[in-house]
Amino acid sequence: MIRIFMLVCFATSLVFTSCSEEPKDEAATEKKAPPPLSVEVISVNNEAVPLWISFTGRTEATKRVEVRARVSGRLDEVLFTEGDYVNEGDTLFVLEKDTYEAALDQARAQLQKNQASLKLARADVERYRPLVAEDLAPRATLEQYEAREAELVAAIKADEAAIKEAELNLSYTDVTAPISGRVSRKLIDIGNIVGYGEQTVLTTIVSDNPMYAYFNPTETQFQAMRIHKSQDQMPAIVNVSEDKQGLVQREPLKGKVDFSDNRVDNTTGTISMRAQVANDDHSLLEGTFVYVEVMITDQASFLLIPPGVVQEDQQGSYVYVVDENNTAMRVNIKSGYESRYYMIVTEGLEGGEKIIISGFAKLRPGVPLDPQDVSDSKGIKATLQKHGMMDTEA
Repeated sequence: MIRIFMLVCFATSLVFTSCSEEPKDEAATEKKAPPPLSVEVISVNNEAVPLWISFTGRTEATKRVEVRARVSGRLDEVLFTEGDYVNEGDTLFVLEKDTYEAALDQARAQLQKNQASLKLARADVERYRPLVAEDLAPRATLEQYEAREAELVAAIKADEAAIKEAELNLSYTDVTAPISGRVSRKLIDIGNIVGYGEQTVLTTIVSDNPMYAYFNPTETQFQAMRIHKSQDQMPAIVNVSEDKQGLVQREPLKGKVDFSDNRVDNTTGTISMRAQVANDDHSLLEGTFVYVEVMITDQASFLLIPPGVVQEDQQGSYVYVVDENNTAMRVNIKSGYESRYYMIVTEGLEGGEKIIISGFAKLRPGVPLDPQDVSDSKGIKATLQKHGMMDTEA
C-alpha cells in the first residue's frame, strides 16, 4: 500500500514539474537574416575619355654601337664599370702606346731633317741664280738645285701628313665612347692583342634615351588607328610591368608613335609600328617586355566598364548593378572594343547605373547589398589617370 502511494506521489510531481516549464521563445528559433553584402560599386556614365588600344611589345635602343680598336696593340687598361652610363668621348680602353709614340717621334725627326735640307737647297738656289744670270755658272746646276728644293718641299708635306697620321694612331690607343649610352661588359681582357686582322669588338654601347618600343597591330587595328586618329602623331604610353595586385611598378613612359611600316607581314598579318618614349633616368633596358598603349582619339564619348566585372554564362555576358532597393540585379550586356583597362558597352546599360566590381562569389539576383562607391579611386577615369593615360585634371 505504501509502495503504491509513493508511486502516485512521484507521478504527480512529474506532472507539476512539466507544467511549470515555460514555452520556448519562438522568435529565438527563427534564423536571423544575414547582413547585407558589402560590395564596391562605380558609376557608369557616357562620358568623353581618351580611347586607347593596348599592345604588347619589346624595347629597342635608338642607337647601338660596337666599340672597336682602330689600331692594333696590347690592351693595357679598362677604364669603365660594366653596365654604367657613359658619355660620348669618355675613355673606355687604353692600348699600349710605345710603338705609336716612337712612330710619331720618327715622323717629327724626319720633318726636321727635310726642313734643314730645304734650307740648304734654297741657299744654293739663291747663290747660283745670279751667277747663271751673268753666265758665270752652268744653268744645269741651278736647275738641279731648284729640283732639289721642290723635292724637299714635297717631302716636308709628306712628313707633315705622316706626323698627322702618327698623332691620330697615337690618339686611337685611347678607345673612347662614340656615343652616350649604357655600356655593356668588356669582351676582351687586359693583356690580349687587339686590332689585328678583323677589328675586335671590345664592348657595345646602346643609346637608350629616347627608347623605342616596337609593337605589331593587326591590319584591322592599323586601319582603325589611321582613320580615327585625332592627332598626326598618336600619343603613346609604355608600361613596363604590373605586380600581382595590378599596380604599375614604375612610372609609365610617355611619347609618340613615330613609325609604321609600309607593308603587312604575310606570315602574321600584322604591321610593325614603333613608339618613341623618353627614358631620362635610363631605367628602361633594351629588350624589355612592355605594354604599349596608343591613344586613337579623345574626341568621342563612350559607355565604359572595367573588363573584370563582366560575367559569362549560357545566356551571354552580364554584369550586376545595384537597383533602387539596394539589391543585386543582373543586366545582360553586349560589348565592343576591349582593352586591359576598359570595355565599351554597346547594349544593356543606359548610363547612371551603379555597377558592382567586387564580391562576385556571393552575388545573386536579389541579394541585399551595402554598396560602397569607389568611383573616385577605381572608376575608369581614375584607372586611366593612374596609368598616365588621362590628365588628373580631367
